[in-house]
Amino acid sequence: ELFGAVEPLLPTLREDGVAVWVLGAGPYPPGVVALQELLDAASEELQPEDVWEPQDMNDTCLYIFTSGTTGLPKAARVSHLKSIMCLSFYELVGASRRDVVYLALPLYHMAGSLLGIVGCLGIGATCVLKEKFSASQFWDDCRAEGVTVFQYIGELCRYLVNQPQVRPGGAGLGSGGSQGTPPELTVTPQRPGERQHGLRLAVGSGLRPDVWRSFQRRFGPLRIVETYGMSEGNVTLFNYTG
Repeated sequence: ELFGAVEPLLPTLREDGVAVWVLGAGPYPPGVVALQELLDAASEELQPEDVWEPQDMNDTCLYIFTSGTTGLPKAARVSHLKSIMCLSFYELVGASRRDVVYLALPLYHMAGSLLGIVGCLGIGATCVLKEKFSASQFWDDCRAEGVTVFQYIGELCRYLVNQPQVRPGGAGLGSGGSQGTPPELTVTPQRPGERQHGLRLAVGSGLRPDVWRSFQRRFGPLRIVETYGMSEGNVTLFNYTG
């Protein structure tokens, strides 16, 4: 669905020696590699180990473009070892194969692809993939799919906290508190069903302290594990106090 944005750039990309691979039904212009055709034609027999086995676990497994927090996005090298280490991510935060993980993060970033998808594979958990995050549909999704774990970036939690609230009598309150009262200090009334869910754990990064407090106060006594790391970094920090 993103090919239309790339198509006008094809002549320039060819000049720069950049190959364009597309997964999905064609047809595509000459020079564009249709991955689905290659997959359909591929043999189901296991290839020899010297084809797929890395010679060194520190060799490059893939490149992931960073979000460009401190500048333009850049390709970060991710080794085979780091990819394998992501298998243990959810185990480190207290999830298990019995959990259902809700993932609405983009899969072209490390948080969604390696920590999210690979992390679920590591513990054998069920992963619910949402194409695009929706704050208004989130709790309905959680109830419908039996979600127990939510992987976030901080803004997603803020979007949920900022959803309009409803007083017990039915009157709207907006996303904050009463006039002159900071939202994080308000005893927030819940919308119908906001606490009728099985979510027990939220894990991610970039969650502001005030949003953290408001999130737990409004949506129930669930555990939050905040992490800090970078795609190209070697160390990740976990805050287990939540």
